[in-house]
Amino acid sequence: MADFDTTAASFVLTADSTVVTADVAPAPPAPAENVEEYLGRITSWHRGKPKFVATVRAVAQVMVDVADFTADLPEDFDLDQAIGAQLDVVGEWIGRSRFIETPIPGLYFSFDTEGRGFDEGIWKGPYDSETGINRLDDDTYRILLRAKIIANQWDGTNETIKEALDTIFTDGSTYLSVIDNYDMSMTIGVSGKVPSILFLAILSQGYIPLKPEGVRVNYLITSVNYAPLFGFDIENEYIGGFDKGAWGVPPEHFTS
Repeated sequence: MADFDTTAASFVLTADSTVVTADVAPAPPAPAENVEEYLGRITSWHRGKPKFVATVRAVAQVMVDVADFTADLPEDFDLDQAIGAQLDVVGEWIGRSRFIETPIPGLYFSFDTEGRGFDEGIWKGPYDSETGINRLDDDTYRILLRAKIIANQWDGTNETIKEALDTIFTDGSTYLSVIDNYDMSMTIGVSGKVPSILFLAILSQGYIPLKPEGVRVNYLITSVNYAPLFGFDIENEYIGGFDKGAWGVPPEHFTS
């Protein structure tokens, strides 16, 4: 086969005595990343004309703004980065609303109430219900969406539920363990960092859809923050013995 230049406007390919002619359009210039790059492409004939330059600047600014906006869309609607209305749209794709059916009472910040003080209680917003919380904040909603994604992909077996649960909390300080009780029930233990009181409330109401059909789920939460659950013959981040492990309590212990 004869050599040919693929950068030329046209070239000839020879294969089995067949001549093929192909026209190759020159590659378009790369889009400019800012307005100044567009202005730098103005020819010398127009470069000194203020009105022409101003017109190019106005038109180019629109294109640059659209390009910047489009480039930010993947991050704006990323589950780990989205906030507010963008996170609501992500929830629509996943199939889980930010709003819960029954308002959760008694979770608002309060002085002199155990478990409702600073870094524990939920601040009441100007549009929040007086009877309780029915709209999840971004952080709690993000955890719920992550659980819904896992439920959508989970194969329903005990062998893979532990791996699925581990992806709910991504901070590396909350640990989930699963125990099959062999009586059509299972126990999910939460050790390490105790989740927020709002997450524990939605946990107790069954909003985490990770369980085999017909199986009852019991939750045990460590009663001491950053401690493993109490147990014998095991020493790790999930279960610890005397002087390390803490009693496991149901979510209602924190929310009632």
